[in-house]
Amino acid sequence: MSKIGFLTDSSSDIPQELADKYGIEVVGFPINLDGKEYLERKDFTNEEFYQMMRDAQGVPTTAAITQLQWCEIYARYVDEGYTDLVHLNINSTGSSTFANAQKAVEMLAEERPGHKLRIRVLDSHTYSMVFGWYLCECARKVRNGGELDACVDEMLHKLDCVEICLAAYSLKQMKKSGRVSAAAAVVGDLLGIRPIISLNDGVSKVEAKVRGDAAVTPAMIKWVQSRVDNMRDTPYMVGYSSSLARRDELAKLCKKAFGHAPMTFFQLGGVVSANTGPDAIAIAFEGKPRRLEAYEPQLP
Repeated sequence: MSKIGFLTDSSSDIPQELADKYGIEVVGFPINLDGKEYLERKDFTNEEFYQMMRDAQGVPTTAAITQLQWCEIYARYVDEGYTDLVHLNINSTGSSTFANAQKAVEMLAEERPGHKLRIRVLDSHTYSMVFGWYLCECARKVRNGGELDACVDEMLHKLDCVEICLAAYSLKQMKKSGRVSAAAAVVGDLLGIRPIISLNDGVSKVEAKVRGDAAVTPAMIKWVQSRVDNMRDTPYMVGYSSSLARRDELAKLCKKAFGHAPMTFFQLGGVVSANTGPDAIAIAFEGKPRRLEAYEPQLP
């Protein structure tokens, strides 16, 4: 009889109530701020972390979850009699965590020779509930009797289509992450310039620059509409950090422009907001498959 586990890291931003509901283990990332190390989901809430960033002299840095940590977790699943483990990771181009998980599978063979645990180490190519949502959906369907391989394939197809449009209202963290240059960050903050940033297939890019906070959400909506044929038929989510007012305003404008409300809201946790800052909003949506050849019909 199958015993299936679901595993991810805290960059998924899955709310704990959903993780508990669908039996998903979420492993916290270590985050360093002003010389002190914290563990996400243990040492602070999202709101506390936003304030910590505002009060800090420096900017937060994150460290990867190590091979040894993953191996110890995998060994626990083996010891508890699991037959399958679906491990969905943070974007591999932004963290060595995914590569460490792959190495941990090799380590496990030495730690538990002959083990029967089937581990799927998967790259989300993205961040936050943008992949956490689809892992929850996969786990929900499996828990309700869905066939594991089919549910995982469906999840990977969705992740191969999902894109993000993000805007930050402070460039302090963006400068640290390299998404904008130091000079551009200084000038941008002085002039009130806000970059509109995309994330597609693990790669971020500044798509536009607008002046003033009021111009941010219309520019985001315009860019999203340029990426799909019809947003009226496209599911989307709205992400936010500290400001409920900005979240609600973005959702209101999206509903007006797209013709329907977001399927959910999600809050950016410590790992993601360490790079975006405490004042960010995002639209995540299902675009077109990036690797279309993967979905060509199979010939008989």
